[in-house]
Amino acid sequence: MSFTQIARSCSRLAATLAPRRVASGILVQSQASRMMHRIAVPSMTSQLSQKFAVRSYSAKSTVEDIKFRVLKVVSAYDKVTAEKLNVESHFINDLGLDSLDHVEVIMAMEDEFGFEIPDSDAEKLLKPADIIKYVADKEDVYE
Repeated sequence: MSFTQIARSCSRLAATLAPRRVASGILVQSQASRMMHRIAVPSMTSQLSQKFAVRSYSAKSTVEDIKFRVLKVVSAYDKVTAEKLNVESHFINDLGLDSLDHVEVIMAMEDEFGFEIPDSDAEKLLKPADIIKYVADKEDVYE
């Protein structure tokens, strides 16, 4: 069942189970109407998590987690070929990126990890291994 089908079903159910006003003006809501969100919300969240990449992080990352995320971000960049990419690949010499591409990769890393990388540090991050070490140092992750 798609997300739109779930939404349509919920709106139809809500219309049929809508709260009614009694003669005294009190709003009456059926048990089924109150329980509708318990059906719709878990179903919608499972649909969304299947459709979009949903990230769930523990309180403490590991170096392997950081490595996986860095390689995933770099491989998602359109000018990088997966065959040439490894932890020790140099962005400019091995992968053929220019300085603007390097800046875009660093910006993608900032988005991925949620903190800003100063330009003075970004100039030194020329390999995925450098980024992994930098992020691990910033997040206090040790092997």
